[in-house]
Amino acid sequence: MASKKAHQASGIAAGILAAVIVVHRGAGGPFQLLAMLALVAGAWGGTAPDWLEIAWWRKKHRGKRRLWITHRTLTHWGIPWVTLLWYSYVSLNSAGWAPVAFGFAAGGLMHLLTDWPNPMGVPWIFRRHSLSMWRSGNLEFVVILLSWSLCAGVADGLLFNGVHTTRLIALCQSQLKNFSGDAVTKVIPRQFIRQFKT
Repeated sequence: MASKKAHQASGIAAGILAAVIVVHRGAGGPFQLLAMLALVAGAWGGTAPDWLEIAWWRKKHRGKRRLWITHRTLTHWGIPWVTLLWYSYVSLNSAGWAPVAFGFAAGGLMHLLTDWPNPMGVPWIFRRHSLSMWRSGNLEFVVILLSWSLCAGVADGLLFNGVHTTRLIALCQSQLKNFSGDAVTKVIPRQFIRQFKT
């Protein structure tokens, strides 16, 4: 499980992307208020699968809240989150609640994506599935970096036809072509450099 901070950071990224999609679809409302609410809902949805498990109506046990269901079961199930995301997306221009629900679902889905790489995994359809890439709490900067990069790339594609992403890729390629000499090959193996050169 990623930490609460990692879920919050990736939820904010999902909220920003949801707000961009709401604006792109023309469902932002007056002064883009619904787009801003989608952003806030995305940040809130980024932690939702965890706090939806807590039994708020029960007393704390040893200083901790009790769960009403087992961790990473029903609230981490992929089908309801994908369904909510899809239904709210198709309802963006016809229902006032849709942008907020879309942002919330985007944040919840991002939560599942950030939990997916660790060994416990998430139940996407029937059983839990894990990418088994790292243990819980490790490499969280990678999760945050990937979530923000994904959201920034999609937002750039929607708002600017991918101009900035294309420029960034071209810049990275030109910098890789400039890598040569002994100082670089001592730090980075030649096989690694060759695979990026065109």
